[in-house]
Amino acid sequence: MLHERVIPIDGQEKKRIAIYLSQSEGKGTYPARRAAMIAHNLADEADIIFLCGADSPSAPDGFRTLSIANSTAFLQAITAMKPDLLIRDSGSTFREEVEQIRELVPSIIHFDDFGDGGNSADLVFQTLYADSNDKVPDHYVVGIESYMADDEIVSLKQIGLRKERPGPLPHLVISFGDEDAGNLTYRALRHMMQLQIPLKVTVIIGKQYAHDTSTLRMMALGRRNTIIVEHPHHFSEIYADADVVLCASGYMPYEVAVMGIPCVVLAQNDFELGLAFPKEQHGFIHLGLGRKIKQSSLLNAVMEPLLHEPLRKKAIARQTALGIGDGKDAVCEAIRYYLEYPKRPAGKETLNMLH
Repeated sequence: MLHERVIPIDGQEKKRIAIYLSQSEGKGTYPARRAAMIAHNLADEADIIFLCGADSPSAPDGFRTLSIANSTAFLQAITAMKPDLLIRDSGSTFREEVEQIRELVPSIIHFDDFGDGGNSADLVFQTLYADSNDKVPDHYVVGIESYMADDEIVSLKQIGLRKERPGPLPHLVISFGDEDAGNLTYRALRHMMQLQIPLKVTVIIGKQYAHDTSTLRMMALGRRNTIIVEHPHHFSEIYADADVVLCASGYMPYEVAVMGIPCVVLAQNDFELGLAFPKEQHGFIHLGLGRKIKQSSLLNAVMEPLLHEPLRKKAIARQTALGIGDGKDAVCEAIRYYLEYPKRPAGKETLNMLH
């Protein structure tokens, strides 16, 4: 039964954490990987259950799951399982629903919530953050400090500092995430077909890519040293071999910045366009909305770090100087804090964990 608690060897009842994920457009697989990192890190300390709706990614192996059909079933599940803390990474939330949950759960933590429901949570980690001068509530932790890189990315940390300048066949990696709703993959590859210089091109296709891959494969056949890599794949290893990455502006630039690779960014939609991280001051070339990009602008941006060594080094230095990717310990410590001290305001004590 859900109300039964796990009793560890020392006889002390474990507190319970519920984790609810749902697919959010453009966010790809990272929220699920982030949740898995948190769950594995806290597995010995808490009883962790994943709530899985129809649009939820699969829970990591080894953890209990509870299927929910809709928002009503979600509230019913919360009522039955009585978690001590709810972690929610499900896109923008609504205040009314979160207020209902507050009556049932002592502590609520959200990730990347741009809705008004975040105002009713106890703590919000805003790893994706907008370019805005608006004052954020005190319980929002906004910025790159909460970004946690998984083991694959960490093993390749700052690899760009150890790489020599591009050789006679530079490598471009094109990756627009799990869904790529606007099919920027096709648009980018079509433009790259016009380059007459030697260039290796690897196109990474996500698990939920909804477009015709045969068109991409036909294009790849028409250009030397061009390959299409479909899921499953080790994207981090492919990134690490790149001299330039062309990607969307969600979580992927964070992964690239951990490794330190020159990166050209195209926003998939207006939401991504408003995100503040993948900009020039952090070592990126941001070209705006992908659906509006001109061929000449894209080709020039891709070639810039390949032809100009000072610009390449500057981009890598700016990315690696951020010290990004080490947020797991601080995030998990904040979760422990709210398990121990529910319904306490997020003040300096909590925020200092991330600095």
